[in-house]
Amino acid sequence: MKNNGDVRSSLIRLLWHRIEEDDLPGMSAQLAYYFLLSLFPLLIVIFTLLPYLPIPHHDILGVIRGFAPPEAMELIEKNVNEILTHRNRGLLSFGIIGTIWSASNGIHSIVKAFNRAYNVKESRSFIVSRGMAILLTFGMILVFIVAIILPVFGREIGLFLFSTFGYTSEFLRLWNTLSLVVSAVILFLIFTGLYWIAPNVKLRCRSAFPGAVFATVGWIISSLGLSYYVGNFSNYSVTYGSIGAIIVLMLWLYISAFVIILGGEINAFYSEKNRENC
Repeated sequence: MKNNGDVRSSLIRLLWHRIEEDDLPGMSAQLAYYFLLSLFPLLIVIFTLLPYLPIPHHDILGVIRGFAPPEAMELIEKNVNEILTHRNRGLLSFGIIGTIWSASNGIHSIVKAFNRAYNVKESRSFIVSRGMAILLTFGMILVFIVAIILPVFGREIGLFLFSTFGYTSEFLRLWNTLSLVVSAVILFLIFTGLYWIAPNVKLRCRSAFPGAVFATVGWIISSLGLSYYVGNFSNYSVTYGSIGAIIVLMLWLYISAFVIILGGEINAFYSEKNRENC
């Protein structure tokens, strides 16, 4: 029986082999492209729903701002403000169907990447696979809204309770840490759902945990690291001019896609190991 060190060594070697065999850099670039096409339609849907929810739009941007590089965030905010300024009141009817379809392209691309990780073909019909992508998109919107509501209302409730006892400043310091923990838990739930449902393989929910843990930690660290690097050591606007913000956004989406796909490869590795041990 192999010990944990052998398993970790085998995992690293196999992952390195799979990175080359499955062309993870190329797949990540493709997925980043679809993420870019899906990002703003997804934001359109969320901000179209805002009049029906007690959430200011700056709270939604605050969630993204916590992880996105500064120049990418400026580009997102600029486009979101234009969307809000020229928003069509009739969008929440027929027009939202096309927007959801566009937003689901990113999820549909993730499904393809995960199927490749498990070395399976997509046997589900086009309607089923696309319908699943749309449902997962709706699920992500719902979880994203919950991720906004919990910090906003949790902070207000906490301030009300702790101010009664004179511990407002202590609570605010604690809340900064708790908000990061809440974001990590929500990310973990999102990734678990993707790794469990998206591949064309019958899996147990817990079999998605290794990749979900890796993707959660990896995405947070890589996003904060890129944000710190761009904010302190690099100025893409000087090098690339007006398209610098677009390049930073694409770089962030590329790294995010690489981490997500690598998490799927990790789950596929453990799935194969479990079948071998049975």
